Amino acid sequence: MTRGNGGAPARLGPADALRVGAAGLRSRPMRVFLSALGIAIGIAAMIGVVGISTSSRAQLQATLDRLGTNLLTAEPGRDLFGGEAKLPEQSVGMVRRMPDVESASATATLEDANVYRNDHIPEGESGGISVRAARLDLPETVGLAMASGSWLNAGTARYPAVVLGAEAADRLGIAGPGAQVWLGSQWFTVVGVLEPNQLAPELDAAALVGWEAARARLGFDGHPTTLYTRAREDAVEKVRDLLAATANPQAPTEVEVSRPSDALAARAATDEAFTGLLLGLGAVALLVGGVGVANTMVISVLERRAEIGLRRALGATRGQIRLQFLTESQLLAALGGVGGVAIGIAVTAVFAVSQGWPTVVPVWAMAGGVLATLLIGAVAGLYPAVRAARLAPTEALAAP
Repeated sequence: MTRGNGGAPARLGPADALRVGAAGLRSRPMRVFLSALGIAIGIAAMIGVVGISTSSRAQLQATLDRLGTNLLTAEPGRDLFGGEAKLPEQSVGMVRRMPDVESASATATLEDANVYRNDHIPEGESGGISVRAARLDLPETVGLAMASGSWLNAGTARYPAVVLGAEAADRLGIAGPGAQVWLGSQWFTVVGVLEPNQLAPELDAAALVGWEAARARLGFDGHPTTLYTRAREDAVEKVRDLLAATANPQAPTEVEVSRPSDALAARAATDEAFTGLLLGLGAVALLVGGVGVANTMVISVLERRAEIGLRRALGATRGQIRLQFLTESQLLAALGGVGGVAIGIAVTAVFAVSQGWPTVVPVWAMAGGVLATLLIGAVAGLYPAVRAARLAPTEALAAP
């Protein structure tokens, strides 16, 4: 009965509207599923993009927090005649004496030395692994961690011992210490393998030998090629401005200074821009899903004209008919939205775990996804709801 006391139309409360709307959806389960799936795909795409991007940035931030943003590097540039400049042998000591410097260390690339798994490999097949002389305090300055074995010490640094970067060890097929490699036409014993380091990725594909061993066995001249400097957090820019002049007082213009964390920050900015592009694609998918909802609701109105006419004949008002179909549209979109959010979170979690990242999905993204679907449901269902409400009882009942 749709008439209340005195012949006034009975009020259609929120619970009644939900019940009637849900009944309309249950009568067409496959069509509802496919329409909700369109919405879910769009929302899942947007949640996944935001979640993966946010998880990546969280991992990057954790890396920066662990390694610090106060690492500076100085490398020789070009001299006035275009030739390769050199850093003085005393550059590490001079930089270490700067008042705002916490620590300083260096490596030197040995151009004439290569490393191979054994002495039968042709010289040209070096695998892109560089050989570098390294100072003993390099791990403390750069933030290197050992995956296995140990770093060079005062004893091993004088003998044919080598520490491999993570990528170098992988290319050579070496999992840990104890193996021997053919380095600079002589055998060196692997004493350790490093963990990957994002602030000094050049060390990942390097074989690192002691400073003294490089001088005695590999013809090293003592000039560093990369100087690593840890500055106080509140004085990074000050040290950066003075680093070139301190490392090479006679030719500061021949020193190139950089901040490795800037490259990571630039990568984060690139990821953010790429995320914006993918969000646009997700919005297109969401729009397509909204069109599917609208199509479903229009067809529903056409198929249910007899039902609409009967309800109108029993006293349902235009507003109640309009509310019924708007509720159906909102429920349909909400099903897709909630499902899309769940799928997006699952995709983010699987990808983040596979990469070893923390799983981070912003609350605003989840809430925004559901709100976006409700908005799409309202817009997509408005025309079908208005059309259903305009049907006269006699016209609707006369429909085949």
